[in-house]
Amino acid sequence: MSPGDLAVTAAEPEFARQFGLSVEEICGYGMLDLLRSPATARLREQFTALSTGRCRRFRERVTGRDGAGREFPADITAVAVGKPSGETAGLVVFLRRSGSAIPGGPLLSALDAQVLEGVASGESTVQMASRLYLSRQGIEYRVGQMLRRFDAPNRPALVARAHALGMFATGVWPPRVLPEHVR
Repeated sequence: MSPGDLAVTAAEPEFARQFGLSVEEICGYGMLDLLRSPATARLREQFTALSTGRCRRFRERVTGRDGAGREFPADITAVAVGKPSGETAGLVVFLRRSGSAIPGGPLLSALDAQVLEGVASGESTVQMASRLYLSRQGIEYRVGQMLRRFDAPNRPALVARAHALGMFATGVWPPRVLPEHVR
């Protein structure tokens, strides 16, 4: 999402489908046109704070409207993505319908869940290897396996897909994989 006008510039198919749109159709929509909040001015202010660098992330309960015009409750988490210069490059918005975790998603071993949590919290391979007492190659192997299982092209997409599948606890930092997704 572009920070200036809050327009969707790219989306995962699962995100667009929530609104009854395709990936191509949702691009160009403003986030404030897709989402409603009990305090719309507050939602606008939170997006503005992200765009201007006053905060790095926020979470809010909102209402969306699907393709049939039915409203649905959801939780969003919005995160600012920065350029090396510190300027905001864009915003990433995760949407999860309230009270309805999307079924499915692979079951993870306890170790894979810890690796996914590390990836989601931004830990480097070396940091995860040290924390989990594995080699760098061991971490890369496990991340590679999860990329294939989630059909994700890179680490950010892996985290986005795991989030879309409802695998992370909401409102928790650092990210935690829910126990029902760990075998």
